[in-house]
Amino acid sequence: MVFASLVFLYLFLPLFLLLYFSVRHQGWRNSLIVVFSLFFYGWGEPVWISLLLFATSFDYVVARIIGSCRGTPRAKVALVISLISNLGILAVFKYSDLIVRTVNDVAGAHLIAPGFGLPVGISFYTFHTINYVVDVYRGEVAPQRSYLKMLLFVSLFPQLVAGPIVRYVHVADDIDHRTTSWELVSKGLTRVCFGLFKKVCIANVAGELVHKYLDGDLALLTVAEGWFGLSMFTVQIYFDFSGYSDMAIGLGLIMGFHIRENFNHPYVARSVSDFWRRWHISLSSFFRDYVYIPLGGKNHRPYRNLFIVWALTGLWHGASWNFMLWGLYFGVLIAAERIFLARLLERLPRVLQHAWLLFLVVVGWALFYFTDFSRLAAFTAVLFGATDTALVGNDVVVVVVEHAFWIVLTILLCMPVGAWLKEKIGPPHGALVVVVNVAILVLCTSLLVGKSYNPFLYFRF
Repeated sequence: MVFASLVFLYLFLPLFLLLYFSVRHQGWRNSLIVVFSLFFYGWGEPVWISLLLFATSFDYVVARIIGSCRGTPRAKVALVISLISNLGILAVFKYSDLIVRTVNDVAGAHLIAPGFGLPVGISFYTFHTINYVVDVYRGEVAPQRSYLKMLLFVSLFPQLVAGPIVRYVHVADDIDHRTTSWELVSKGLTRVCFGLFKKVCIANVAGELVHKYLDGDLALLTVAEGWFGLSMFTVQIYFDFSGYSDMAIGLGLIMGFHIRENFNHPYVARSVSDFWRRWHISLSSFFRDYVYIPLGGKNHRPYRNLFIVWALTGLWHGASWNFMLWGLYFGVLIAAERIFLARLLERLPRVLQHAWLLFLVVVGWALFYFTDFSRLAAFTAVLFGATDTALVGNDVVVVVVEHAFWIVLTILLCMPVGAWLKEKIGPPHGALVVVVNVAILVLCTSLLVGKSYNPFLYFRF
């Protein structure tokens, strides 16, 4: 189940909220969240609930063992077993086919790929249990004694299938002592509506244009169509994922959970390093705190550590070598900034710094989008005019004119316009917020009714 669906918006969520706010006891509310979360996760593929329960149960026991013998070799052994288990599950279900195909290509073998289906959200909830066990081992949190509360942390439906990656230490107090108020509910509902708008009215529209220009015969593309299609994917992936994160944060607020921000207007950045401090913040901080710093950070072989982290960041996004190439692409750019590029860019006007960053990011999304290297090479040739294709065609001009208002709105939403307006004229009146939220819900509902095109890019992770 996904948030931007009529089933979720008009059946699942109203029923959940009705039951949640009709009980006062925290324990009953926790139980209700777990039941609804498991139903939410099992919608469509209930078999994978068993894997989620196994991962949760295993790390619940491991963390209790670590807590009882902290500081001893047994605690370290338990941690290693947990990491092997979690990463092993991830490797089997997500990367086994890639490993087999690579061995066949390199060694000329004829191994049969297992063909496991990818459990929804496995990359997210695996990282949830890993950060919990590691933090218990480090002594940053006490092991959770209640299995129900541990299951609540892992299965909490706002962040279950597509993040953000939530750290136990950040929500531990909310699990035990959260409170709700009309103010939090209002803020949460507004955030949910805003995220829904970003997903349905921006990401889905961009996605249709991406399909039009990037999924057909690349030999027929003009240079302008190639850049426009790739720019639309740049829009789609940001509004798709940040919209989902907005909805997750809003749903958490309604229940009293304070899920941390996952995006901070990344397309206003002026360097690659700054971009990644703003994009998918929960993933970047996870790799920083649990991989980069333990490897030695900036103090011991910093560039080795940097490239390991970015190779893993790329592979985390999918079982295809183009994702690793995409990750290493950003690793090289960040290394170049550290060595010399940042000093050169600082001498340029801010607008040129920003333009340079956007060029690098947009080109990088081509590496992310095309899993087939032959199509990637063909598309790159189109982008940079290395084919006989025309520069501009009439079709793309018509499309841009037809979408002119939408394009302007999209550009504005990429910038912190809301914060600027709040600073200049103050927060909006409560009645206006209600009217805007209702209008957004009606608009998004009308677009979802009978609409077959409603993809969610990060659902596969």
